[in-house]
Amino acid sequence: MLDRNRTAAALEDRMRARARQIARAGTVGSLADDKNGGLLELTLSEALVIGLIKQEVRRYFAIFGHGSTDLGEVLRIYQEEGVVSVVNCRNEVEMAHAATACSWVYGEVPAVITSIGPGGLQAMAGSLAAASNGVGVYHIYGDETTGGEGYNMQQVPKPEQGIFGKITALMGQSYTLHTPGALRDCLRRGAACVRHPYKAGPFYVLLPINTQPALARINLRTLPEITPIPATAPARARDLDAALAFLRGHDRIAIKAGGGTRRHHEAVRAFAQRIGAPVVLSPGSTGVLADDDALNMHVGGSKGTISGNFAMENADAVIFIGSRGVCQADCSGIGYPNAGAVLNINGDLDDLSHYAHTVALHGDITAVIGKLLAALGEDTGAERRAGWRRACAEKKAEWAAYKQARVHAAPLLDPVWQRPVLTQPAAIHTVAGFANARGAIKFFDAGDVQANGFQIVEDSQPGQTCTETGASYMGFSGSALLGSAGREDARYGIAFTGDGSFMMNPQILIDGVEHGIRGMIALFDNRRMAAITGLQLDQYGREFRTNDSVAVDYVAMAGSVSGVLALHGGHSRAELEAALERAHGHDGLSLLHIPVYAGQDPLADMGAYGSWNVGNWVADVESRYVTAKI
Repeated sequence: MLDRNRTAAALEDRMRARARQIARAGTVGSLADDKNGGLLELTLSEALVIGLIKQEVRRYFAIFGHGSTDLGEVLRIYQEEGVVSVVNCRNEVEMAHAATACSWVYGEVPAVITSIGPGGLQAMAGSLAAASNGVGVYHIYGDETTGGEGYNMQQVPKPEQGIFGKITALMGQSYTLHTPGALRDCLRRGAACVRHPYKAGPFYVLLPINTQPALARINLRTLPEITPIPATAPARARDLDAALAFLRGHDRIAIKAGGGTRRHHEAVRAFAQRIGAPVVLSPGSTGVLADDDALNMHVGGSKGTISGNFAMENADAVIFIGSRGVCQADCSGIGYPNAGAVLNINGDLDDLSHYAHTVALHGDITAVIGKLLAALGEDTGAERRAGWRRACAEKKAEWAAYKQARVHAAPLLDPVWQRPVLTQPAAIHTVAGFANARGAIKFFDAGDVQANGFQIVEDSQPGQTCTETGASYMGFSGSALLGSAGREDARYGIAFTGDGSFMMNPQILIDGVEHGIRGMIALFDNRRMAAITGLQLDQYGREFRTNDSVAVDYVAMAGSVSGVLALHGGHSRAELEAALERAHGHDGLSLLHIPVYAGQDPLADMGAYGSWNVGNWVADVESRYVTAKI
């Protein structure tokens, strides 16, 4: 036992010396010299941490267990020497969302760490948000031992090898480090995944318990770094000919800006102005055009808006940019009944060929648009679309009036609250306006809050709102606040969540205080899963099991956590604005409980304007899809 302790102490001393050297120099390269030739004998756990540092991954969100103690020990030493930052969490889904938000908002790829078994499954479930929104994150899970000595506690209880690796491989790109010497290949594939220029996503690293402490010779100089990928665009002038003819040959072109346009908003704006085409946003691309831009038709799709869906339904041709054709964004394939031609600009080949009758321009959105505008010259086709723009402008004005009537509606008498309370549109608009005025980032949860939210927000730039519409994951917004843990450049965040979504992941109340988060949870409480209640009523005229009779004092719940300022949001716009000021002034995490109306009053909802292939609408939608032109 004493010998083992001496061995462990010597190993720690060498490990700490390496960590100090990296901290002093700022790079992993400082460990390589003429004497060692870049070859070091390291445990797999330390080699993985060093390899990730070489890729600028220094931030970890972790829940350690018996399947990750060796990796945890390495991170303890490296954090003590100031090389990495480790945020300990209370729920694996929560920390997966926090890591997604960290990468999404700040552009820093972090890593998630769990133990073997249930923790990995939970984190994997949470990784759907990263996968669906094109966000790069490393997911590192402890895994079963490779010697076959018997079942490991918490492994999948089946006599078969590598089951967890098979599960993660179904979810996305995955690598099992059964052999420490395979680290280089693992990190090469990982870098390509989490830094993918068009469709980044989570990369799953399975780390068997027994290979973590195993020693191996690692060549530091050949561990992969971040490889800059040049922007690509069609190389030959003739590759643009069909696109130029498309732009000059249609009177009613609509641009559909998908989530992929968020980093290319300047190019999209310039393109729309030059060709004189209205732009329909997706739920995840608000801000790509400023809210008050005359060409911004707002969101279109299954939920949509009056103006956005008008442009979709009446366009004779569509330009898809950075879009993957999600059902909610294109009405399950039938959102463009009058369109007979498509121009698609995308880096992903599968998404590029999604629609029929497509002129495909593959590559980086900004680069492609730049080449297209240069070739287009003065003959843009914009003049022939003047009447189309006027028709769209009328619908934009109609939507604005409709929206104003709802976001400024007076409180309505609610049967549950037994008094007049704010409608959800009015409450969301109040909080969203407060956030924009103070430069706070808005995180939206799935459900009715999200559905109303992307119809209501008035963003002038992308990044003001992060709405997780890809996986539509309940519990995302509160957890996302944790993404700023330990950051000097942390932005104030406001989580827009419903009562149902909040209870999926309320751990932020504790973790937010633990890690010094300054932000706010705006909890819109209508005592039900209102999005599904509305869907049930629209389809079948009855609601079923989407509400409950249990009253919850969320102010008392949140207030029981030391460091959380919990407040009642009031029952009027003035009371809510006052409560927002108090909550924002708190130097820490605050929760604002906002009772909202649930009922059939038309002022209580922003409406739905498209089609969706669900429930008893399926037969109609699918019959129309068969006859769709594109």
